[in-house]
Amino acid sequence: MQRLLKSLNPEQLDAVRATEGPLLVLAGAGTGKTRVITVRIAYLLSKGADPGQILAMTFTNKAAKEMQERIAAIVGKTKAAGLVVGTFHSFCLRFLREHKAQLGWERGFTICDSQDQLLAIKAALRELHIPEARLKPRDVMARISLAKNRGLSPAALLEGPGDDEEELVGKAWQRYQDGLTRTRRADFDDLLIKSLELLRRPEIRAVQRKRFRYLLVDEYQDTNGPQFEIVQALAEGYRNLCVVGDDDQSIYGWRGADIQKILGFDRTYPEAKVVRLETNYRSTEQVIACANRLIVNNTSRHDKALRSAAGPGEPIMVVQMRNETIEAEEVVREMTDLVRHGHHYDDFAILFRTALQARPFEVELRLKQIPYVLVGGMSFFDRKEVRDVLAYLRVLANPDDETSFLRILNSPPRGVGKTTQDRIIAYATQQGISTCEAFRRGAEIEGVAQNRVAPAIRLLENLRLVRAEFPDKLHAIPALIQRMLEVVGYRDEVDRIYSDEAERGKRWEGVEEVVQFATNYTEERRRPTLNGFLDRLTLTAGDGPEAEDAKRRQAVTLMTLHASKGLEFPRVFLVGLEENLLPHRRSAVEDTIEEERRLAYVGITRAQKCLRMSWCGERARGGQMIKRHPSRFLLEVQGKQAGEDWIPAGPDDPTGNKAKKKRKSAKRARRARG
Repeated sequence: MQRLLKSLNPEQLDAVRATEGPLLVLAGAGTGKTRVITVRIAYLLSKGADPGQILAMTFTNKAAKEMQERIAAIVGKTKAAGLVVGTFHSFCLRFLREHKAQLGWERGFTICDSQDQLLAIKAALRELHIPEARLKPRDVMARISLAKNRGLSPAALLEGPGDDEEELVGKAWQRYQDGLTRTRRADFDDLLIKSLELLRRPEIRAVQRKRFRYLLVDEYQDTNGPQFEIVQALAEGYRNLCVVGDDDQSIYGWRGADIQKILGFDRTYPEAKVVRLETNYRSTEQVIACANRLIVNNTSRHDKALRSAAGPGEPIMVVQMRNETIEAEEVVREMTDLVRHGHHYDDFAILFRTALQARPFEVELRLKQIPYVLVGGMSFFDRKEVRDVLAYLRVLANPDDETSFLRILNSPPRGVGKTTQDRIIAYATQQGISTCEAFRRGAEIEGVAQNRVAPAIRLLENLRLVRAEFPDKLHAIPALIQRMLEVVGYRDEVDRIYSDEAERGKRWEGVEEVVQFATNYTEERRRPTLNGFLDRLTLTAGDGPEAEDAKRRQAVTLMTLHASKGLEFPRVFLVGLEENLLPHRRSAVEDTIEEERRLAYVGITRAQKCLRMSWCGERARGGQMIKRHPSRFLLEVQGKQAGEDWIPAGPDDPTGNKAKKKRKSAKRARRARG
């Protein structure tokens, strides 16, 4: 332990040793915050803390897994296994499973992933006769999620001062939520909301406040309202709360993150100690100076400035391009030249504000036959076959899961038509029962022929029999999946859809991968269950392996700035630095310029050794070339103000010397003018 403590810098050591009372650790980009958290937990254990009384929460499964592995490497697997380490959502899911009776979910529940949410919202809009041209389902889903994270209810939208569209969203939300309740499902936001509802009950709160003596929250700048209240409720007993974050990297306001939680921590906890981690071990002095010059323009932030421990590094390049096609060509040309001189493709990341900006880079990379990975492309869990198999498993676990049942009803085809389905769903909604139960009552429903519902009833019965073959505590989940696939004839479905033999084999590999996931899960868990397996898959479905895949494949990484947070690359191309793109055109209207500046700051601080920024003089839009202007952020990284002369280096001037001479000439001219 002493060796570990000696390896820390003074600020890191201060954060590790301050174990009693509230602590705010302001950890700038690349300052070793994960090391501080893991060593702090090891330090607590060395001082005799009970592992079961330590709770560490973060925002991604990847971060939670890394934290667990690092702690295990320090204190051993046995001690580390006793800790409670995970994401907010995984913690809340376990908490809800423990208290499902208090929620009225004695028969259990399943989690609704983002694709199932979208289908449920589309169904709600159809029931309300709201055309998708009027309200886009994805927009409705985002607005409902944001409202939930702000602690609102459907009634708040229906009764509030909003416009007609707000009222329609409120109605869709109410119908959507009623459907989740009727089918015993919860979406990701409900995991937080329902946990908070339980913690507001005095008898449950009293037990939970004594449960954890030490709480640690990573990426605290990303907390929303419900998460903040959950942390408060859990910490109010011992008040040994350590939060680690960086207000300069708060970039998720659009999905409910509230920067005021980290900015106002010392007001919530007046006795709090504040430690600033400002030594950056990732990036060169050039990169850090650039980042500091940018972020200092934000007013809503804690005062701090990064300093580099990595040496001077290469000069920052700022390049103006004629259009996005030239921009892509020049970036790829430079990468190709560097690879010829010993660099590797996985050294490079191309970062942009919006996903649409990837297109010209993909075209150019394909043309030059350069391997690349587009982070945020189709996930393994979005493949039809994988979603079908998971839907079957969800119905096994929860026969009331309406969305999953409707997905598998005709996969393979069983002849249950849309008219029959619509009448069954309408009856289920009217009676307040699940769609599966409504199919069983098909004979009672006017206009529904018994021969039309018989295939659905046979499917439900077959799945019930499959489930009955296996005990409740399933150590044989892989065998269950294989038996289910055999009974429903799913291999025939894959053969029916794909005529090409190679494609059929590739698609079936996705099905077999689900079986392999199940095998890994049962080997890892002492008491594996079907619900636990589905929970694991649903909670990790968004953790795309694309960034790691780029490293493995020796490929260039293309990704949005939002997706890049937490990553680092030797050489970064930050492209499209134009007004109305970065900052985005909505930011002035929505008063989010500071968040856009933080987003640019995140992009800059991904670079370890070299940063190259570019913008286009014109860009295609709506079939026309539209004139563009350099982002205000480019002025700020040079320490300039709006209106000052700024002359970028161009692609024919890779060293920037001509641009420097022009700037000096312009400066002399200004002096001559007085």
